[in-house]
Order: sequence, then structure tokens, then C-alpha cells
Amino acid sequence: MNRTQRHSYYEADARERIAGLIDAGSFSEFLGPARRMMSPHLAQLDQPAAFDDGIVVGEATLQGRRVLLAAQQGEFMGGGVGEVHGAKLTGLLRRAAATRPDGVLLLLDTGGVRLHEANAGLIAISEIMRATLAARAAGVPVIALIGSGNGAFGGMGIVARCCSTVIMSEEGRLSLSGPEVIETVRGVEEFDSRDRALVWRVTGGKHRYLIDQAQVLVPDAIEAFAHAAFDALQPDTRSIDPVTALAALQERHVALKARVQAWSDCRDGLEIWARLGIPHPERLPLLDTDEFLIATADRSLP
Repeated sequence: MNRTQRHSYYEADARERIAGLIDAGSFSEFLGPARRMMSPHLAQLDQPAAFDDGIVVGEATLQGRRVLLAAQQGEFMGGGVGEVHGAKLTGLLRRAAATRPDGVLLLLDTGGVRLHEANAGLIAISEIMRATLAARAAGVPVIALIGSGNGAFGGMGIVARCCSTVIMSEEGRLSLSGPEVIETVRGVEEFDSRDRALVWRVTGGKHRYLIDQAQVLVPDAIEAFAHAAFDALQPDTRSIDPVTALAALQERHVALKARVQAWSDCRDGLEIWARLGIPHPERLPLLDTDEFLIATADRSLP
């Protein structure tokens, strides 16, 4: 891909990401700003509201394939999930299970649950998880795209791992607890949130790809995310049959147990990369995506 033609996914907002991903003119928004479906809680707390409650949902085509998609507005309350925000996402996923499009794209840009309406947000996360798995059980692939400023943390980090495919860029981050939360609870000795290089070595796209928590790594370009998302639009056949789905879950549990045993004493991504058999792991953060994929092609997961 010509670097001069790239449009940064990281720097774009939710609507720009949607426009760059899908076929021109094909997007139809559900519950757009004109409907003013806003959080009922924020005004009571003297907090600003947004007419779309920080998430854009709708349907479109991607290279001719019908998709439903949701894009979180990371600049509104850090992409936090509240009652209406969560209901829009849950409804989109339930629609996917009922109508069976070619796929669902989740453009995640969130720090997790919106603390201003935490109980409603936590309930919403559980509903989103259930709806994600229901869509997959209907054979619809649910694809998480992570390459934004906020990344995917908290409950939405769990949702991402419920998806059939996770696509990340190096700039994206994925985790349950954010660095600042870990530091607050466990102390700076456990995790120094000011060490940005460490943060990306532990939560960033390269590391998540290396340990198979992201299946695809792409450059920071909307076009690259679009191509990877199209390639991931394959029927989720493993989730349709309960026996096959259970076997796949058990397989992941075995792999997770093996990795905990292999890496439990590691305090930095560099140590894990070395145990994966990657030569000169300290060089990986300096490589662009193509060079990185070549350098790590022979890694061996437990």
C-alpha cells in the first residue's frame, strides 16, 4: 500500500472511520442524532450529553457484502458505555442474529463503562456479550476493529474477546484494566502507567497479536482495516453447532492455562517475546507492520 494514500484510522473520529471503511453512499444510520436518543442520567449529574450518546450504529455494504456496524465516539466521555449507548449496540447485535447479515463490525474506541451511570453500563456490557454470542451462534461473524486512541478496555475489552476476529493496529490497545487502574490498585511497582513504551509492550496491538489475542495486525490505515474486515467476513461455522462451539471454548481454555504457566513470572512483553523464540525482541517496537510480521512469522505459542 502506498504510504501517501493512507488515511490514519487512529486520527479519525467514528463517522470518518465508517465513511472510510464502507462502500461510498451505502451507510444507513439507526437512531441518528436527529432522534436525540440521549442518556437520561447525565443531565442529572450536570454532565454534557450527545445526541447519539457516543456511538454510531447502522448498516452498509463493504465491497458489496451487507454488514451492520457500530463505531464508538472516543472523544465523548472516552467512549464510555452507558444505558443508551449500550442499548444501541445490543440492539444492533440482536438485529444481526435475526437478519443474518454477512457480518458485524465493531469499531471500538472506549475506556469501558461510563462511571457516571456505572450500574446501567455494567448491565449493558452483559447484554452486549450475550448478544455478541447470539449473533455468532446464528453464524454471523462479529469483528472487532481496534486502532483508536482509547483502545478497548474494561467491559468492552471482554466484548472484543467474545468476537470471532480481532483486528488491531500497533497503535491500538486491548486489555481489561487500564494502566492507570492497575497502578492505582497495585502500585507503581506493579505497573508504571507513565512508562508509555511499557504500556504498549503489554497492551498494544503488536503484543496482542503475538499472543493470539488479536488475529490480524494491520498498519494504521483505514484502508488496511477495511481490507482485513472484508477478509474476516466468513460464516462463523464453529459457533453454530453447540458441540463444536464447546470444543473450541475448551481448546482456548487449555491454551490460556498453558500460557499462564509459561509466562506467569514475566513482567514485560519483551520477556514473553523472548520465550516465544523471537530473536532480538527488543527491536520489535521499532519495526513497521510489514517488517514486524516477517520477523515474527516463526513464533511458537504454548
